Amino acid sequence: MAGKVYASAAEALEGLTFNGMTVMAGGFGLCGIPENLILALRDSGVKGITAISNNAGVDDFGLGLLLQTRQIRKMISSYVGENKEFERQYLSGELELEFNPQGTLAERCRAGGAGIPGFYTKTGVGTIVADGKEHREFNGETYILETGLVSDLSIVKAEKGDTQGNLVFNKTARNFNPPMAMAGKVTVAEVEELVPTGTLNPDEIHLPGIFVQRIVKGSFEKRIEQRTVRKREHY
Repeated sequence: MAGKVYASAAEALEGLTFNGMTVMAGGFGLCGIPENLILALRDSGVKGITAISNNAGVDDFGLGLLLQTRQIRKMISSYVGENKEFERQYLSGELELEFNPQGTLAERCRAGGAGIPGFYTKTGVGTIVADGKEHREFNGETYILETGLVSDLSIVKAEKGDTQGNLVFNKTARNFNPPMAMAGKVTVAEVEELVPTGTLNPDEIHLPGIFVQRIVKGSFEKRIEQRTVRKREHY
């Protein structure tokens, strides 16, 4: 359990990356994404990544940076509408895509972290989402089989963490970060604030440190995905 804290994102990923690996990246849009670890992943030069994430960031930020450098081979995701390069690569056949309903993606990650190989859901029945999947009836209703997801590496971002890897997430950042951290064979977390072990109230910890192997304190841009403002009214 000792020695989880690393001096930089690059050092935290050292020895963990390899070509063809599967990476889960937490966050939603640009909220709660592991900015520093994504940059370190880009700089590592690893190729052929299967990226599991709710979305692919934007063209010049988040996972969009890995699309720019052609390091992602396949995306398993839910929403990709903010990324022009993603659209271009997918439509030209350069990028493989496995679309998931958003709740299904979250449950696939949670199931993987809980050791559940598969589960049945009604979501997607009668659509292309169900193509090629096992169908089964329960109480007169049709369900499809979805598989749990695990990753070679999960990278997540938390508001606060201690030196043992116990994490506290800020509001919306709790959507995909905790289940993805649980589903990683190795999980690396970056935090805004790193505190000594014993500082956090146990009742406020969202993810126990047993799921986190490495942790690093980062600096964050926290870019807004779409800034919408209203014209100032004059009286």
